[in-house]
Amino acid sequence: MTNTSLFDLAYDEGEKILCFHGPLLYEAKVLKAEHWKDRPDEQTGPHYFVHYKGWKQTWDEWVPESRVLKFNEENLRRQKDLQATASTQKNKQKASDSSKRPSDASTDRTKKRVRDSLTEPEDEYIRRPEIKIPIPHDLKELMVADWENITKNQQLVSLPRDPTVDKILSDFREHMKGIINKKVQKGTDSTEGPHMEDTLNEVINGLTAYFDKALGRLLLYRFERNQYVDIKNKYPGKKMSEIYGIEHLTRLFVQLPRLLSRTKMDHDAINILKDYFTMFLTFADENKEAYFLKEYDTAPPAYIASLRTRDM
Repeated sequence: MTNTSLFDLAYDEGEKILCFHGPLLYEAKVLKAEHWKDRPDEQTGPHYFVHYKGWKQTWDEWVPESRVLKFNEENLRRQKDLQATASTQKNKQKASDSSKRPSDASTDRTKKRVRDSLTEPEDEYIRRPEIKIPIPHDLKELMVADWENITKNQQLVSLPRDPTVDKILSDFREHMKGIINKKVQKGTDSTEGPHMEDTLNEVINGLTAYFDKALGRLLLYRFERNQYVDIKNKYPGKKMSEIYGIEHLTRLFVQLPRLLSRTKMDHDAINILKDYFTMFLTFADENKEAYFLKEYDTAPPAYIASLRTRDM
């Protein structure tokens, strides 16, 4: 049931705003403002139905408050900074492409990187200055390429993925155990190892729980939602961390700063989490060739038609 009271909404209907679409900011207008609750597979909280200035109405969409910014000088400067970064990356890509032989360019099609956008997802998409999770540069490029493949090229991640989120986090657990054992061997405190392993297990269990809960509410692009519904129907009772892979797991780390800011954890606990998250992202970067999808599936016409029918 939808609560349409606006007493806790930061933006009003008819208000001019800036809204994230992918990693860039665009001028938009709030057409509707609602507070969502008790909606299966949807994020609870303020939501806004927005129209992007100069875009067709088919791009109008509901967005959570985390994607919306006030239309003011500070945020307009941020918009320009993001555009400048994207332009720089685009020019670098063009220069790189122009220096290649035709055969090289063809070979690299499946390794598309940023074309018109590359930003600091952990800082810009949901800015929480007190909580920053650094994402390695190559992972940022893969994340933006993932966004392009899905939202621009109308492609989908093939599911179930191999390896799954559960398998990747299990690999990370074993990797960290090796590091912990080396540290213990160099130290004198025999209690350090079990304590560090307990913390590691708590972090991994927490990441798995966050992922399973956040996937349907926060981590999917609009084009993927029908696929998500199909997957849930096909694998009833199965955890999403047993089906999805690294592409969706890395999106979680964009959302974690905001999620952590809403917890009651103390500063030291958050710093410990940030350290483990940083180590995981480094681990994912080192294993990106094994974990990330090389080619996406082209969505069939029937799938695209089903999206249009749902939006009517």
